[in-house]
Amino acid sequence: MEDKKTKIAGEGCEVLVPFNERKPLKDIERSIIKTYRKKIWSKFVKAIKEYQLVEDGDKIAIAISGGKDSLLLAKLFQELHKHGNQNFQVEYIAMDPGYHSEIRQLLEENCEYLQIPVKIFDADIFQVADKIASDYPCYMCARMRRGALYSKAQELGCNKLALGHHYNDVIETVMLNILCAGNFKTMMPKLKAKNFENMELIRPMYLIEEQYIQRFIQSSGIWPLNCACMVAAKKIGNKRYEIKELIETLKENFKNVDSNIFKAAENVNMDAIIGWEKDGKKQSFLDEYQ
Repeated sequence: MEDKKTKIAGEGCEVLVPFNERKPLKDIERSIIKTYRKKIWSKFVKAIKEYQLVEDGDKIAIAISGGKDSLLLAKLFQELHKHGNQNFQVEYIAMDPGYHSEIRQLLEENCEYLQIPVKIFDADIFQVADKIASDYPCYMCARMRRGALYSKAQELGCNKLALGHHYNDVIETVMLNILCAGNFKTMMPKLKAKNFENMELIRPMYLIEEQYIQRFIQSSGIWPLNCACMVAAKKIGNKRYEIKELIETLKENFKNVDSNIFKAAENVNMDAIIGWEKDGKKQSFLDEYQ
């Protein structure tokens, strides 16, 4: 498999990395703390502290899809265990939703090389999602995968599930909701699971920009998985990718547009909002207007 190359998921350009160019593991781990200290490590630690994502006594399931984001997330938690003060435990879990055998092998090889002690479990989600929502299975697939990960985390005695969503995912979600759903809603840094008792979802890479994740993976020589879904590969059109391109276009004419989108979710002025929803109940500015 040494001559095989791949395109890093979520990119607009190809990043071709053959297996035989992987850096030694010690150099990969050192780069997180040294080379990417400001852009990755410090922002990871800041998110954990600012949003209170990791607390003493936690047992956290780190969800590994095999993509660039989740592989970095796993290594960040390993480094946090080395350098942090929190008294917490981790479990590294990966779900096989119906990968081709070579994709499954790649996931296993990457985790082995990076010394991530992952527990892989099977779930026939790709096929089921295609049957239930054949026109656009991605949303259904995401929901089913999330449920399967929660179940496995709970089975392992975890109280939190960590996902690899990053800064760009957050701002794209804001824009996606505004332009496609007609509401203002962001991707939260943590939230309580609705259907799994005493479980929380956390996003420790919330402040890390995707470009630095890409650089880290490319420089490490690791070959990450992309979506790897044979169903989605047959579909055309993806609104999230369109939003990603739109934000890049806006950046050409509007300074700091990405950070301003992010800050908008932190600086909502309730005195200048026509309507909002709280605990499932819709409210209007007229309710308090005098």
